[in-house]
Amino acid sequence: MTAWAEDQGIEGSMITFMADPVSELTAALDMGLTHPGPSSIGLVRRCKRFAMHVVDGTIKVIQISEREDDPAGDDFPEDTLSSAMLKAIRGNKENSEL
Repeated sequence: MTAWAEDQGIEGSMITFMADPVSELTAALDMGLTHPGPSSIGLVRRCKRFAMHVVDGTIKVIQISEREDDPAGDDFPEDTLSSAMLKAIRGNKENSEL
């Protein structure tokens, strides 16, 4: 995770990359990738592609990139990219202020 964070230039930012080597968080969030495709080629215990905005331990926004024809979200990750997350976070803040 450290190498990936360095590559992405997030040091000193508000972003934190976190690993889940034994899929504990994946299971707790029910984000396990259950589609038979990835497991049929040896990718076991993989999670769905998702991004979360968490404040003080509370999930404020969760976005999942998953489609029937792209269960892992690899081909269509748009919902979990920074621009989509920022839009969702802004929308969540506006709705909570009403």
